[in-house]
Amino acid sequence: MEQLTIGCDLGDRWTQICVLAGGGEIVEEARVRTTPAGFRRYFSERPTARAVIEVGTHSPWVADLLAELEHDVVVANPRVVRLIYANRNKHDRLDAEALARVGRIDPNLLSPVRHRGRQSRADLALIRARDELVQTRSALVNHVRGVVKSAGERLAACETAAFHRKVRETIPPSLRPALNPVLVVLEQLTEQIRHYERLIEDRAERAYPETSRLTQVHGVGSLTALAFVLTLGDADRFEKSRTVGAFLGLARRQRQSGESDPALGITKHGDRYLRRLLVGSAQRVLGPFGQDSDLRRWGLEIAKRGGRGGKRRAVVAVARKLSVLLHRLWISGEEYVPIGYTG
Repeated sequence: MEQLTIGCDLGDRWTQICVLAGGGEIVEEARVRTTPAGFRRYFSERPTARAVIEVGTHSPWVADLLAELEHDVVVANPRVVRLIYANRNKHDRLDAEALARVGRIDPNLLSPVRHRGRQSRADLALIRARDELVQTRSALVNHVRGVVKSAGERLAACETAAFHRKVRETIPPSLRPALNPVLVVLEQLTEQIRHYERLIEDRAERAYPETSRLTQVHGVGSLTALAFVLTLGDADRFEKSRTVGAFLGLARRQRQSGESDPALGITKHGDRYLRRLLVGSAQRVLGPFGQDSDLRRWGLEIAKRGGRGGKRRAVVAVARKLSVLLHRLWISGEEYVPIGYTG
């Protein structure tokens, strides 16, 4: 039998489906509930087909379920899909047909994405949850500082984790009814963030021993190491370590034409959160308490000759080189030596 191609436009409640025969003709259009039961009911009754979906909130579990039902699953990169169909009107039925048609001709045109495994997604959820609390805590700290500043006062600088304790007595009496409850929430958030950090350290040590190779580098802690391992998923997927920087969006954009080759910013493709963690590690490498290393010396040299914005460019450059170094340590299992490492 000729293979069918099924395009699925995943919606939050409903999924639009378009089924193409081998010759490209539409043989069925349907709408199913975006639930495991709805998908299992529809796809378990059909012969093995190529199912094309787009990356989104529901795509991880949908891909797992369709693979379990022995369908050939293609998870399309949304960036590529938007480029191919940028000039079309948005319509769920047309989107499902478009996914099916491109998937039938050549799935590689969709730059297929490989989802992480269930356990990796669960472990990454720990890291993401912690980050949400950190972002919320920062927003509340800024709120408190802003309210006090609007009253003509200023709060002393202090570590975010100690903010609720350090500033309690210095808040103007007239503002305490408004801000003291916020300080209570900040204390609870800090306690929960520490709880997540203990869970993350324990998870890294027990389930991902390879993270210990990455934390050899000064400025890289268990959080960054575990996020790096979970985000990349499989170290062997990269033939060369230097391609990791580009994968994470830390490589420069290119717009070369003839003799013109302007210096552009980084692509910012890939995982935004891991890129932010690597930039934070790079700042610690280059900071006043950074350990002497070839990486630090190289970054400081870039900052020195970079002119205006040199420090910012140096941080990005170190983050990119750090991603390459971490991948190299991961696959080689070598001991990292800050001065003279040639891995």
